[in-house]
Amino acid sequence: MKEIREIINAYNKARKNKKRLALATLVHLNGSSYRRPGARMIVDEEGQLTGAISGGCLEGDALRKAVFCIHTQIPKLVVYDTSDEEDATIGIQLGCSGIIQVLFEPIDENDPLNPIELLKKAIHKRQNTVLVTLYAPQIKKGDTVGTSLLLEDSGEFHNNSSFQFVPETLLLDIKETLTVKKSSFKSYQHNDNTFNAFLSFISPPISLVIVGAGNDAIPLQSIAETLGWEVTIVDGRHTYAKIERFSSACQIIVSKPEKVLQQIPIDEKTVFVLMTHNYNYDYAILKALLGKNIPYIGALGPKKKLDNMITDLKAENIFLNEKQKNILYGPVGLELGAETPAEIALSITAEIMSVMNNKKGGSLRNLLTEIHPRYFSNE
Repeated sequence: MKEIREIINAYNKARKNKKRLALATLVHLNGSSYRRPGARMIVDEEGQLTGAISGGCLEGDALRKAVFCIHTQIPKLVVYDTSDEEDATIGIQLGCSGIIQVLFEPIDENDPLNPIELLKKAIHKRQNTVLVTLYAPQIKKGDTVGTSLLLEDSGEFHNNSSFQFVPETLLLDIKETLTVKKSSFKSYQHNDNTFNAFLSFISPPISLVIVGAGNDAIPLQSIAETLGWEVTIVDGRHTYAKIERFSSACQIIVSKPEKVLQQIPIDEKTVFVLMTHNYNYDYAILKALLGKNIPYIGALGPKKKLDNMITDLKAENIFLNEKQKNILYGPVGLELGAETPAEIALSITAEIMSVMNNKKGGSLRNLLTEIHPRYFSNE
């Protein structure tokens, strides 16, 4: 999500300076690669690029092809075989061993639904969306369609008319992608041609609510912002919860605990970390959260602190069910040997990522399966 925002910012800046642009999108992968399908890079006519489609090995050649795309105003699908150790264009012995398809699209700034404008719509609200990029590798130059369709979780549908005929099966597949919340690849027949489609599932970033504005909240906010998360700082102390102590990008709320949730929209990607070092404040927030459908609540401090909170809840005849117990993490964070506030912040964000991605957080070298899911491959 952070990369998409950076691409949009680069687009807005280029438009202001009247520079032409092209978008490169990794639309398909067979094998392994540093980036997954959905990775994007925008390039202006002077060769300035934002975003990435690889770890750096493809960007040089992709930059040249993007500039060529800008001058010809014709979309082009390029296949990179990183398993070919003799390919001097890409580089020798990259170790990726993947066949990567990248679509280059010229951006028409006068089109209100060009690919970047569709990306804007995709992230404008905190909702899930599916962005569809169509391409036809087997037909003549210029017939590749590009990023043309967007379905919002609200049901609103956008089509920039690059693809006049939208098969009913494609519409059904888009809705299915929105339901299963996973990107996918499909193929469709139209006018005796086969069109491939990359259905990119785009979800809003994690919304992290840090309850506590002490010094240890500062590195947590900083790391979360680096990851592209949306951050809200909550505290009852106005001397701590002030914008001068945190990034201007985060929201600051000074409030009594019973009124906090009235000011925060909560969805399935909203998580909380309780770290005011004030037991009563943290307890009041925890009690208010128990009726909400959220995936994660972390409590800073020893295990005894969370145990005491649960005991106090029982004293008020509030008994946690299994689902509520499973979203509580205290002590908060992964076991990394963290000691300093920055290290603790790292362990907290790592744990949140593991929970939100349904991963165990172990070493990748111990995996018996592939790192990335198979739906990103032809196999």
